[in-house]
Amino acid sequence: MKNNFLRKTIGLILLVTLIVLPWYTPFQIYLSIPNQIETFSQSKTIELPRVSENITVTSLKQEKVEHATDLSTYSLEESGNDELTYTVANFPVKKVNVEVYDDFSIIPGGQSIGINLETQGVLVVGHHLISTDDGDISPGENANIQVGDNIVSINGTSIKKMEDVAPLVEDAGKKEEPLKVEIKRGNKKITTDLQPVYDVNEKDYRIGLYIRDSAAGIGTMTFYDPNTKKYGALGHIISDMDTRKPVEINDGSIVRSQITDIKKGEHGIPGEKKADFVLDDAQMGDITKNSPFGIFGTLKEPLEQNNGKWSKPMPIALPNEVEEGPAKILTVIDGEKIEAFDVKVVNSIKQSAPATKGIILEITDKRLLDATGGIVQGMSGSPIIQNDKVIGAVTHVFVNDPTSGYGVHIEWMLNEAGIDIYKQENKQKAS
Repeated sequence: MKNNFLRKTIGLILLVTLIVLPWYTPFQIYLSIPNQIETFSQSKTIELPRVSENITVTSLKQEKVEHATDLSTYSLEESGNDELTYTVANFPVKKVNVEVYDDFSIIPGGQSIGINLETQGVLVVGHHLISTDDGDISPGENANIQVGDNIVSINGTSIKKMEDVAPLVEDAGKKEEPLKVEIKRGNKKITTDLQPVYDVNEKDYRIGLYIRDSAAGIGTMTFYDPNTKKYGALGHIISDMDTRKPVEINDGSIVRSQITDIKKGEHGIPGEKKADFVLDDAQMGDITKNSPFGIFGTLKEPLEQNNGKWSKPMPIALPNEVEEGPAKILTVIDGEKIEAFDVKVVNSIKQSAPATKGIILEITDKRLLDATGGIVQGMSGSPIIQNDKVIGAVTHVFVNDPTSGYGVHIEWMLNEAGIDIYKQENKQKAS
């Protein structure tokens, strides 16, 4: 009985502690202090968390930073590492790692671009039935070839375009021999037998598959790095409109595009930009990667300097530096003219590892709302500017509220482009 009473008492104490602890001021202060602070040296100072107790902040490299009761700042002299210690009554309560990186700048985009993708092999986008003397059948479905699979080879012959498939199907059909089909399904490669059958209506041999070898669309350029000539755009992965699966690219390119019309977004109905590709010009660049953070590649020529103040290199902000409040996006709503429009950062998730949808923003610019209704398809990739820094890119719209949507932090797009914003390679070589 005593043991049961003791366990119940301890359990009650723990329960009360868990309920009360979040409201305990020192505990709230502890949670408000981050474990790590990252910034660039052009920031000059770091604003340290607000505190309501008499807290001393000391630096491993410097003397006492400040005896703070409200908002303190940590002055930066050069890039490198440091450690801050928060102390109350000479008792250390928390240590914070500080990473200060060399300045890094990029040229913000905003250009409307046409996107051409060639798939890896040919993409299966559907099945269909073939009329034969023995009834309606789908050889592709019977061979367990699924929607979203990529056919990469047939009978050992590499498949790059839809035109590569028909001669092999006809030859195998006439010989009444199955095709040895190699497909890529996710990260797996699978081989299966596929027997073409004669279509009594079409008077030809068929395999019962709908296939596609390319995809096209429009989006917005996010950034260009003049040092590496690498770019990033779109801010999200390109998925096939039929299969809803990511397009695995074999080759791709981007070209200039001109906005010709806009279908306004409404509650429950996303809007979209309509554009014409400028085909008389050479390709702007290639596409080497299609990832959850956008499309990436290398530009053949620097971005045209037709964007006023936005044409110059601009520093970037890390996720922990993004603030709630006013910002701007660069995008095109008429022809090829890049314009800046007012938005509001409603929330920014302080992400320490790559993840999408790190920013929630709201369109506040009346002219943009009148023209588009908010965020529309084709606006994805529009760079977000705050405090004269590139903080991210527009990615998705809220279907039930076209005035609002998501953005991705610029740090993750630059990482995905293979750009070393932390200059770690240079530091290692120097050491």
